[in-house]
Amino acid sequence: MTVLTFTIILLIGAYLAGLLGSLTGLGGGVVIIPLLTLCLGVDFQYAIGGALVASIATSSGSGSAYVKEGITNIRLGMFLEIATCIGAVIGALVAIYLNNNIIAVIFGFVLILTVINQLRRKEDHENVVGSETARRLKLYGSFPQKDGSVRHYQLTNVGGGFGVMVVAGALSGILGIGSGVLKVLAMDSIMKVPFKVSTTTSNFMMGVTAVTSAVVYLQRGNIEPGIAFPVMVGVLAGALTGARLLKTLDVTVLRKIFCVAIALVAANMIYNGFAGNF
Repeated sequence: MTVLTFTIILLIGAYLAGLLGSLTGLGGGVVIIPLLTLCLGVDFQYAIGGALVASIATSSGSGSAYVKEGITNIRLGMFLEIATCIGAVIGALVAIYLNNNIIAVIFGFVLILTVINQLRRKEDHENVVGSETARRLKLYGSFPQKDGSVRHYQLTNVGGGFGVMVVAGALSGILGIGSGVLKVLAMDSIMKVPFKVSTTTSNFMMGVTAVTSAVVYLQRGNIEPGIAFPVMVGVLAGALTGARLLKTLDVTVLRKIFCVAIALVAANMIYNGFAGNF
């Protein structure tokens, strides 16, 4: 395969990764890593470096759009980023000692968790009585609804959500993904944040978490410009497109198709990991 062919395939794949990542609330890494490792034969460590760049680009594209719309809880995101950044540094430092096959198996199980989260029933968490800790930290928020009204919400169990965010950050450092699934679960299921706010705030946080891990990978020489540049351009373009489409597009069918594809990739990753093919 020539360099030009490799770059074109990667650019198209990155665009689709950014588009899907934006529409489903996940980072582009869940698509970029299988594309690089299974389809293009790139070493896992370099694939992780490229995926971190994808997560940064996705967050910069779709995350900024959601902030502009007033849905993202910026104060909550910045508070939880403390936890994800601590976890990201730990994960990036641990990843150097892990075998590629072990990383592939972990990645496969995280993808399965991603599918479960996408298919589960989303709760709206109305009439939640917020905790005193959340009130003192001023983490309560509001967001505009389709009818033009503004919905105010409260949240609870700040400590539990903070703890899960450390794990999410560690997985981001090890796997090169935004760990959006764990971030959304922490805010939605544990802290009782409305799902729409959880997904947009997760998008906002991904970039900062990925940057923290990327510093370690950059120092180790695992971020290859020939991979990172087309990934960054493609994912950013896809994320911006997805942010525009999300306002008018019914993504229910798309998410179901996405879940089937991710489940197949997860099975492939786990199989190849246990078979020692990485």
